[in-house]
Amino acid sequence: MIKTTVIGSYPVPDWLSALPSEQALVDATRVVFGIQEAAGIDLVADGELYRFDINHPDTNGMIEYFIRPMGAVRTAIGRRDVEEFRRDPQMKFRAKPSGVVEGPLGEGTLDLVTDCLRARRLTKAPMKFTLTGPHMLCKTLLDRHYKDRAALCGAVADVLAAQVALLDADVVQVDEANLPGHPEESPWALAAINRVLDAVRTTPAVHLCFGNYGGQTIQKGEWKSLIDYMNGLHADHVLLETAHRGGWELAELAELDKRIGIGLGVVDIKTNVLETPEDIARRIEEAVKVLGEGRVTYINPDCGFWMLKRSVSDRKIEALVKGRDLFEGRS
Repeated sequence: MIKTTVIGSYPVPDWLSALPSEQALVDATRVVFGIQEAAGIDLVADGELYRFDINHPDTNGMIEYFIRPMGAVRTAIGRRDVEEFRRDPQMKFRAKPSGVVEGPLGEGTLDLVTDCLRARRLTKAPMKFTLTGPHMLCKTLLDRHYKDRAALCGAVADVLAAQVALLDADVVQVDEANLPGHPEESPWALAAINRVLDAVRTTPAVHLCFGNYGGQTIQKGEWKSLIDYMNGLHADHVLLETAHRGGWELAELAELDKRIGIGLGVVDIKTNVLETPEDIARRIEEAVKVLGEGRVTYINPDCGFWMLKRSVSDRKIEALVKGRDLFEGRS
């Protein structure tokens, strides 16, 4: 009844960062898949290991991996660029812009298709491919061309959508970690993300959270402010941060359109404390009592695992599956 999945990222193995190579990346991705498959995860992810950038550890490559290759984006950032970017109070978690847009955006050398194909060849299990959404990406850019954030967001969406249409994955998940803190931007953010979701050939999904930078929540907000946005998503399901925040918002999530499945965050990735299967089962039970049978279609961690130690992540993954099995009476 309820499937298990992860959000996307996994801690970069020490040996991969010490001696990075294409073969080492392939081997490490095999390990990430193997850990999930051995635990019994229903929908696996590749761990996003190829996106890690040692110069931007706080965002784990979820920005630069997408922005740096795009056409018409300058990534050599000068002092005046930094001064202008710092005038935006919403971007205080970044010291510099991810790039400067100087013309019409193009895909440049961005190649999600090859990265997805590499992962697809390494597992026979149902697999998701993840990407950062257009709202999050456009907010980190310094725009010298479009001069309108909604237009820039739409341009980013078009670049992403063109590649998403070619992805071979059972689920394609778009991640938005800035929007929950800025619900007033939902109208133009919704139009942009739906361009990407509409391009998905298989099952489209969206992950929303309040930030995970160095294991910290960096935004305030409530899920009730995003109900209309979530109800407008062209997605099969939304995966939400709920374990760290507690279950006090479950009643508000009951207002989600019944056509959209709920991915319930039952593993807190902002702590090293290990959940027990009983903890997981209890969180599912509490949610089902409020949301009703059949509304929770996935259980998942709140966010990616990249900031944790591998030993902690692996045991949280195991608890996720055992807790679901306990709830459904499988053990």
